[in-house]
Amino acid sequence: MSDRPSWGTTGDRTARADTGGRPERISAGVTAVRYPLVPVRRLSLDSVARRAGVHPDLVRRFVALGLVEAERDAAGRLVFEPTAPAVIARVQRLRSGLCLNYASIGLVLDLLDRISLLEAALRRTGTRSDIPPWT
Repeated sequence: MSDRPSWGTTGDRTARADTGGRPERISAGVTAVRYPLVPVRRLSLDSVARRAGVHPDLVRRFVALGLVEAERDAAGRLVFEPTAPAVIARVQRLRSGLCLNYASIGLVLDLLDRISLLEAALRRTGTRSDIPPWT
């Protein structure tokens, strides 16, 4: 058995997911399989809800609203990154601190992420101003 990924029979160069890796599009028309060096531990819905201190139905609602990213495993259950409880805690802090609804929290999270990227870009370029950052 070869350690190379097997390609589809149609010749369209799409990698098969059953080879142990995840297909990833590199450029137009070319898809490659990347093999992780260390398997990433995923959290179940119940463990994320327990760690975040919320009901599993609320976690499902966050996934439906796009506030928390989740994937489905082979059995169809939701699995989460290890950082999901921290994201849920951030959503809860924004909801209680700013009295926002969940739809507007998505917008606030996007804006905060963009601000972080802009501040990081400013730090990389070495541009300084006399005004300290607000965060």
